[in-house]
Amino acid sequence: MWLNYHHLYYFHTAARTGSLASASKELHLSTATLSIQIRELERVLGVKLFEKKGRGLALTATGEVVERYATDIFNLGEEMVEFVRGNPVGRPIELRVGLRDDMAKLVAYKLLKPAMSSPGETKVVCHEGDMNHLIGDLSIHKLDVVLTDRPLDPSLGVKAYSHLLGESEVHVVGTKEVSQSLKGDFPYSLQHAPFLLPTSDTVLRRQLDKWFSDRGIYPSIRGEFADSAMLEVAGRSGDGLLAVPAMILRDLKDSFDMISLGKLTGIKESFFAISLERKLKHPGVLAIVEGAKKGY
Repeated sequence: MWLNYHHLYYFHTAARTGSLASASKELHLSTATLSIQIRELERVLGVKLFEKKGRGLALTATGEVVERYATDIFNLGEEMVEFVRGNPVGRPIELRVGLRDDMAKLVAYKLLKPAMSSPGETKVVCHEGDMNHLIGDLSIHKLDVVLTDRPLDPSLGVKAYSHLLGESEVHVVGTKEVSQSLKGDFPYSLQHAPFLLPTSDTVLRRQLDKWFSDRGIYPSIRGEFADSAMLEVAGRSGDGLLAVPAMILRDLKDSFDMISLGKLTGIKESFFAISLERKLKHPGVLAIVEGAKKGY
């Protein structure tokens, strides 16, 4: 298949400006001519790139992917021209990351930091959402990788690969005021202790419920949070104890003066990078993997 880059540029301009009329003015073409050129591109590709939406047009899901490729193609073309003219060129490599909205923000930052600190200039763009939404975006190349605490669910029907980044033991932490109010030795000091938990649809919550039940320990649950940021804020404010991965203990102590009461033996949190590639190639994702191997 031979791709006509004039047609691709006409499509790119229409997608960027948001309408055929605006693109026609910019390209100095009639709307009818522009429409014919875009339809010819659709014929060659064998897909629809635009669909009617009200009185205007909107990109189809495939059209959105083609537009991202077109943007990269024409940006590289501009860089080539600048290089030939002797002007300095170069732009950061973009790493588009999906984060589960229930992942602890400090954990996410720890995982992402190697990519942001890598020798090559990398711009990290983060998107949060539920797993279904993130995997959907990954499947159409809106994301390069998804970071999560569980491997890919085969029922989602996407051919992608789960790369284990590592595991972390889990500790109970709290402010000094909350911790000092508890009586008895750990872990039985957690009996009726104020606790803040993630919601029941998370891997960690299911582990915690079983851990407490197996030991006959019943904390006083003061709050359940789907939003990990709210959970962390409530814990730092002294509203209850938190169960957190050991990898962020130092950050919680140094920045928020929270202390560990003890380790929850038998509970571990796992972290995965999910990508469409069996063999990872993106330098930003490789930096994340290497950072995880070195530990935190």
